[in-house]
Order: sequence, then structure tokens, then C-alpha cells
Amino acid sequence: MVDEKLKEMIKQSVREVIKEERLSLYEILVPYASNKEIDEIHKKYGSPQNYDKEEFVDMTNWIKK
Repeated sequence: MVDEKLKEMIKQSVREVIKEERLSLYEILVPYASNKEIDEIHKKYGSPQNYDKEEFVDMTNWIKK
């Protein structure tokens, strides 16, 4: 029983570390955009709220795993 409890604690700890590292990777891979660049993007492409929702793919569950 103690072995199983320890094993579960280790698994949970590893999951947490992997999640933290994945989020750090996302932050590294997403380029920084200044306010000027963001304004230029909005002028060129408009606001995401105005896009057709069918053009989007919900990847929330993919990211949270």
C-alpha cells in the first residue's frame, strides 16, 4: 500500500513538472509582439471577434493534456 501511494505521488509530481515545462516551451515558441506590431496586425486582419467561428479549431483540450 505504501508503495502504491509513493508511486502515485511520483506520477503526480512528474505530471506537474511536465505541465510546467510544456507551458515554458509554449512561452518560448510564441514570439513577442510590441503594441505597435499588434496594432498593425489588427489593422491588416481585423479583430478575432469578427472572424467566422467555423474557421477556428478548439485546441483547448490538446494544450491542457
